[in-house]
Amino acid sequence: MPMNKKVLISGASIAGPTLAYWLYRYGFDVTVVERADAVRSGGYPIDVRGTAIDVVERMGLLTQLQAAHIDTRKLTFVDADGAPIAVLSPEALSGGVSGRDIELPRGALTSLLYKQTQNGAIHYRFSDSIDALEDDGAGVGVCFKSGEHARFDIVVGADGLHSNTRALVFGPEEPFNRYLGRCFNLFSVSKPSSVSLSHEGIIYAEPGRAAGIYAVGDSDTLFAFLIFAADEAPFLSHPDIEEQRLRTSEIFAGSGWKVPRLVEAMQKADDLFFDTVSQIHMPRWSSGRVVLVGDAAYAPSFLSGQGTSLALVGAYVLAGELATHSNPAEAFAAYERIVRPFVEANQALASSGGSMLLPRSQEELDRRNQALAAAASSADNGDHAAKNRHVHNSLKLPNYDHVFKR
Repeated sequence: MPMNKKVLISGASIAGPTLAYWLYRYGFDVTVVERADAVRSGGYPIDVRGTAIDVVERMGLLTQLQAAHIDTRKLTFVDADGAPIAVLSPEALSGGVSGRDIELPRGALTSLLYKQTQNGAIHYRFSDSIDALEDDGAGVGVCFKSGEHARFDIVVGADGLHSNTRALVFGPEEPFNRYLGRCFNLFSVSKPSSVSLSHEGIIYAEPGRAAGIYAVGDSDTLFAFLIFAADEAPFLSHPDIEEQRLRTSEIFAGSGWKVPRLVEAMQKADDLFFDTVSQIHMPRWSSGRVVLVGDAAYAPSFLSGQGTSLALVGAYVLAGELATHSNPAEAFAAYERIVRPFVEANQALASSGGSMLLPRSQEELDRRNQALAAAASSADNGDHAAKNRHVHNSLKLPNYDHVFKR
């Protein structure tokens, strides 16, 4: 039985509740602290594929995730006049497996994970966060922003790209943040009555600028994005939203296709989410009795398409290794040894994803368009998709059934 049984998890998005579920199954006393006042609903579509499908299947959630599947059936790449350059299935680009891999709204997944941990034994502290940590080797003293103090055997940071837990233990984000030369805006827009999009996306690109819209199933809401290239990140982790609206409007001035309308919609959007396209690369994911998981430890960026899947897989393995090692340092080392090669392979997918979504030069855009046209006329998904599919499935999940307590 694990000796280090009292665990605090910071973050109630994807990795946090997944980790809480498995730790509870293994007999741990689990608390999850989340700065928001509830699990966040809504949000843009995300993907669960490859090894991560095995995680949600072992959690008994696969059928429910399949029911929430958006089922995007085609992606159309267009030129400035809206004429198609290529029409492809999502699987032709991602390497996903139709009928096996799942695309669903982020809020649908977080709600399902939260519901799966509503057993009365896992304690959630909403509207709170960690203010200070003191690791004395035998445990971790935690001071919460609410002013309360508590002591835990282990603290886990599952609090995202701009992790507060990571900052408290490892220092400022800058040494670990690998900026990929792009910034993004995500927001929702109401579908005009004249638009008949359903289960599909449309993507437009110019050198250094890209835009698109996604019709999530038959919903009346469209998700839109505006992405631009920048050699240096034009803002810090938490920039002013009005400055971002102005900056994006200026960058996309004179852009073709439907971009002027999307820029206007962005100005009015009440759910605008924006940030740099970045990855997190750390020499180690733990220090003493504190460990990181998901984006806090190894964000791959949305260009890889694997952020959600890495969070699910990492949380599953971390929980299993904590359950099989009484020494947390040994558990953390085993977790990292198993998951790091999988993480690094998936992070590497972002390089090809970046040039496909946002070419930075006219030459790169021409090459991309040629590749898209070739893929659209091919009977198979080609080497690119096959490589992605191999990476998505490159980790075989360990089996921890022997340590189940509940």
